[in-house]
Amino acid sequence: MAMHEFEVLDPRFRTCFNGNATLDTLFTGCRWAEGPAWSPGWRSLIWSDIPNDRQLRYDEAGGTVSVFRHPCGYTNGNTVDRQGRLLSCEHGGRRVSRTEFDGSVTTLADAYDGKRLNSPNDLAVKSDDSIWFTDPAYGIESDYEGHLQPQEQDGCHVFRIDGRTGKIRKVAGDFARPNGIAFSPDESLLYIADTGASHIENGPRHIRRFRVGDDGKLTGGEVFADCVAGLFDGFRIDVDGRVWTSAGDGVHVYDPDGTLLGKILVPEVVANVEFGGAKRNYLFICGTTSLYGMKVMVNGAKRI
Repeated sequence: MAMHEFEVLDPRFRTCFNGNATLDTLFTGCRWAEGPAWSPGWRSLIWSDIPNDRQLRYDEAGGTVSVFRHPCGYTNGNTVDRQGRLLSCEHGGRRVSRTEFDGSVTTLADAYDGKRLNSPNDLAVKSDDSIWFTDPAYGIESDYEGHLQPQEQDGCHVFRIDGRTGKIRKVAGDFARPNGIAFSPDESLLYIADTGASHIENGPRHIRRFRVGDDGKLTGGEVFADCVAGLFDGFRIDVDGRVWTSAGDGVHVYDPDGTLLGKILVPEVVANVEFGGAKRNYLFICGTTSLYGMKVMVNGAKRI
């Protein structure tokens, strides 16, 4: 990948990448690649190919890709919890699920206030084992990424599953289409994308930032960044608090002060990213049809 394929908008971005780094194409043949989750124990990346109703697995040791699960409930976002288990947001099942060590699948949340969830999209785990997830309606609006079904919730919200009791609580209810979600390295801040512009003319296409209280309540919620190319979707945070987010023309990197530092230009619309590898310095990138990767000069925030 040539130097000109990095777009430097702020000199601070130059410390984040090696100009001679290459963009590796690890797999192609997806319809909509999403939800990458790195597992240190497996030395593997699990990601979703939503319209094809499958989860794929990239094995770092062999460089091979195989089908991890099919069908998979039209899984979208994935992550790994503090115990190393795979957590998934299922459009088809309208639930957040957990794959146990024996391969069985447990439902963690599929309803709130006696009504079915819309179609959980992305999720993040806090060090107290609570699980925070977004619930837009993309998976029930057609049969392309799930099942066409009526919406039962009164909107598209953000929820928290208590790590001890399993109780589900709504933590944010003022989003049009909540999407990507991630904590700052010290967990004092929670970033949540809103892709409402996909359904509302001049609607939100931004990431908001909340302060996280000890009681799990959110305050603030100001706009952290507006997307300048397409829509933000999923994103990850590095050890210094920079936000590495998907966008229409690649990966955009933001300083914690909100400055767009620069871009990694990718030949497809990007849906999500994940830091992986032994040092968490390999950036996996889910483009529309392909899984890409690049070794970068920073390390992803440790989440396990």
